[in-house]
Amino acid sequence: MIRALTGFSTRHAWKVIALWAVLGLGLTFLSPMLMSRVTQSQTGEFLPRSYDSAAALRIAEEDFGIKPDATTVTVLVARTDGKALSPADQQRIEARAAKLAEQRVTMPRKKDEPAFLTPDHSQTPRIAPATMAPDRTFELLTVEMKGNASEEGVQSVYRAFRDEARAQYAGIDMRTGFTGSLAQASDTTEANRTAAAVGGALLSGLIVLLNVLVFRSVLAALLPLLAVALVGGVAGGAVAGAASLTGFKLDASTPGLIAVVLLGIGVDYLLFLLFRFREQLRARPDQPAREAAAEVSGRVGTAITSAALTIVAAFATLGVASFGQFRSLGPAIAVAVLVMLLGSLTLMPALLAACGRGIFWPSRSVRHTPRPGVAARFGDLVARRPLALLLASVALLGTLAAGTVGLRMDYSMGNDTTTSASATAAEIARALPAGVSDPTTVYLVAKDGGTLDAARFDGLAKALGGVEGVGQVGRPVLADNHRAARIDLFLNADPQSQHARDLASGPVRAAVAAHAPAGTSGHVGGTAAVFADISKAVDRDLSVVFPVAAGLIALILLLLLRSLLAPVVLMIAVGLGFAATLGAATLLFQHGLGEPGVSFTLPLVLFLFVVALGTDYNILITDRIREEMHGPGSVRSAVARAVRHTTPAVATAGLVLAGSFATLATTPGSEQVAFSMTLGILLSALVLSLVTVPALAALLGRSLWWPLRPTPANPPAHAARPSVAAPGPAPDHIGVR
Repeated sequence: MIRALTGFSTRHAWKVIALWAVLGLGLTFLSPMLMSRVTQSQTGEFLPRSYDSAAALRIAEEDFGIKPDATTVTVLVARTDGKALSPADQQRIEARAAKLAEQRVTMPRKKDEPAFLTPDHSQTPRIAPATMAPDRTFELLTVEMKGNASEEGVQSVYRAFRDEARAQYAGIDMRTGFTGSLAQASDTTEANRTAAAVGGALLSGLIVLLNVLVFRSVLAALLPLLAVALVGGVAGGAVAGAASLTGFKLDASTPGLIAVVLLGIGVDYLLFLLFRFREQLRARPDQPAREAAAEVSGRVGTAITSAALTIVAAFATLGVASFGQFRSLGPAIAVAVLVMLLGSLTLMPALLAACGRGIFWPSRSVRHTPRPGVAARFGDLVARRPLALLLASVALLGTLAAGTVGLRMDYSMGNDTTTSASATAAEIARALPAGVSDPTTVYLVAKDGGTLDAARFDGLAKALGGVEGVGQVGRPVLADNHRAARIDLFLNADPQSQHARDLASGPVRAAVAAHAPAGTSGHVGGTAAVFADISKAVDRDLSVVFPVAAGLIALILLLLLRSLLAPVVLMIAVGLGFAATLGAATLLFQHGLGEPGVSFTLPLVLFLFVVALGTDYNILITDRIREEMHGPGSVRSAVARAVRHTTPAVATAGLVLAGSFATLATTPGSEQVAFSMTLGILLSALVLSLVTVPALAALLGRSLWWPLRPTPANPPAHAARPSVAAPGPAPDHIGVR
């Protein structure tokens, strides 16, 4: 099937290219609009309904009319001279707030941007006075806005409102400050806009530079970026369409992660094709380019398919996760990778067939076989000193893995403390409880669905006020239908801190259970409670997904390599790589930089990516070693040839993929993921695949493939061993040269 697909694509190259161009360009423009409809910003919405905070969210939405996509901005208003606010000042502040609440905020649009491509987030915010500082130095207003806080359109509406509010209050000699998740996201985006643009440019430059150095060709340097851009546009549309049809909601960070993953693996797959295409042309200079493209695509297509399906299978295991953010990430990545696989088997072979030898212009490297270089010397070193290199690599990985001792999970949002939103929050916290702008809320309903009386909850409010760590307790408020009540708690701890999570999930919930009036049920919601429940869901998912994913990948390796020992060796190797990467992240961020811990999503995402992608590189080298062992010569000479031929492709692909993940550092809150994924890919490609696994193969010999050990075969005279860059004799091998 793979050969039929690649063969069709090379025979009808221009038709295939035209189809991908139309789909890619069209869906690239439509993807932002499509993605905005299937993403959500409320992390609590990803929790299973059985969790206490999820029940609180349902009451908030159904009885109090709080929209799932609502986000609250807290506005601080104070006199510019720093004096206490007088009653007259308070009246003026609240009068301006009422005026602002009547004004519709129009979403700014880029010049010449078609309106239908970007959802319109124009809205009229709901504004209400919240509280006065005890010393009357400022008053707080709450502003409720709709939309995903990570969307550029929503942020632009917020900025328009912020600028108008500043101007309004400046006119009456008042200064303003803004805080909350939307304010924080907007400030961070503005601060990182330049860094993101520079990071993207540097990544593109890295890909082009590496390809120019390797292929000495302008077209071969630019082609991967153009091809991946087209396929990525189609993948984005496919993910949005699949999410819309199935009802899945994606986390706001998922589209960005998908883009980075597709860029990395897409360029990798095209590099595998380019390397093998060049070698085919060197070995058979008289062969027509279209025929060579078909032959190469059919052979390397097996490797690409195996690599892609390994990633798909790994992420498919997220389907057993209980936390919705994980459960939706798996199918999204899987769909995107499948689209990239389709592009790798159709668009990329078509490009090779259409460009022919011209793809390597102006280089003349396809006309001759290069002399042995660094890769050859490195292969000889691995074959001569396998034990020393194995011990060195294991020592390096083991040292890094030791960093996991004392590992802690961080469930905070990772806010930037240097933004104006953080400064405003700090100013508020000096006068009021830290949780005043993000309260923990107790929701209560009658068990029989009847109406409630607010006076019944005075005892509960008093009990909650006696809980250590609760700074203030709001009065009980009934919903309009009198079927639900809410009590706001303002904790002394930062709502995103571990202390706040412990308070919400421990003493606060215990007080609610003990003092809720008879016939009522209480549920604790808010940021602290939500993340306390998320921590439980994540702990459960880690204990389930890890073994399921490892077992599934091991099964794929067993079927692919047709060996019992080789899959065990590879799984141990990638497992050590995962532990080393997680340990390095713990050492840097938790112990070195003093952060509360590593991001709660990091272990699972890192495990899936490093194990799946690391396994891909290991498949390439191990299958090439097996192919070389079928040829004449000793085991160690076979390992040397395999490392020699595979090193350029694996090293280049690893650097490109690592560079792709490094650009995540420009995304706010993704620094840990960026560092860990970059390091994990580099360790997988440069240490595990090129040192650890070949060294083990040299030491274990043909027993690595037990029970089907490859035996050397003497080729007939007319099929002498090919030159360094010639294609291997096995038509179905998975290695790249």
